[in-house]
Amino acid sequence: MHSRRALVRRPSPNLDEGLVTHIERSPVDVALARRQWEGYVAALDAAGWQTLEVPPADDCPDAAFVEDTVVMYGATAVVSRPGAPERQPETDGTGQVLRELGYRVVAIDAPGTLDGGDVLKHDGDVWVGMGGRTNHAGLAQLAEALAPEGARVHGVPLTRVLHLKSAVTALADGTVLVHPPYREPQFPWTDVLEVPEEPGSHVVLLDEETVLMSSAAPRTRALLEGRGLSVVAVDISEFEKLEGCVTCLSVRLRHTP
Repeated sequence: MHSRRALVRRPSPNLDEGLVTHIERSPVDVALARRQWEGYVAALDAAGWQTLEVPPADDCPDAAFVEDTVVMYGATAVVSRPGAPERQPETDGTGQVLRELGYRVVAIDAPGTLDGGDVLKHDGDVWVGMGGRTNHAGLAQLAEALAPEGARVHGVPLTRVLHLKSAVTALADGTVLVHPPYREPQFPWTDVLEVPEEPGSHVVLLDEETVLMSSAAPRTRALLEGRGLSVVAVDISEFEKLEGCVTCLSVRLRHTP
C-alpha cells in the first residue's frame, strides 16, 4: 500500500550553530529559518502529504535535517548513526516515531556511521556516498538491513560535497540531476542532467510529475518545467547556509508497513 506521509522536525533554537564543512560560514537568521521551515511543511501539506513531527531535539543544532537520521526502504527503517558525533542524539526520536508507526526498525551500530543524506534510491538500487560522514562499516550494515527488501546497495566515493544528496538527486524516471562542479569522477550514472545552479540539483518527488525544489534555482526550474514537470519552489536560504537542501528537511514515507 502506498501512503503520502513525511517526517519533519522543528528547527533547533541553536540552528545558527549547525555544522558547516564544505562552504564558508555565514550568519543564519533563526527566526527566518523557522518561517521558511513552516513554508516548507505547508508546501508538503498542500501537495497532499501528511506531515508528522518527530519530537524536537533542541540541543542539536542540525536536528531540522531529519533526513540524516534514517533510511527508509519499503517497510524497513534503518536508523542511522551520524558520522558527526554531536548529531548522534538526533536519531532516538526518529526511531521511536517509526516504531510506533509499525515499521521494521534496524539501527546502525558502532563502528558503523551512516547519514541518511548520503543515500539515493531508485528502482531497486541504493547508492551510498562514501565521504566524510558514512564509512564502510555503515555501508555494509545498510546492505545487510536492506537485503530482505531485495535492494542493491552500492558505495559512491565523494570528495567535493558533504553528502551524496548534496550533489545529486533523481527524477521519477531515474534521471540524475547534478551541478557540474560537484560531478565526481566516479559517479556511476549515465542518465544525467546537468543543471545550471547548485540548489537545482536537489528535488523532492511529490508525485510522478511534481517536484519540490529551492527557489534559489530559477533557471533549473525552467529547465525542469521544459521537461513537462510541475515545480513547487520554496525559499530555504537559511538552511542552505548550513549545506542543507529540500531533501534534508523531511523523510518521505512512501509505503505503509
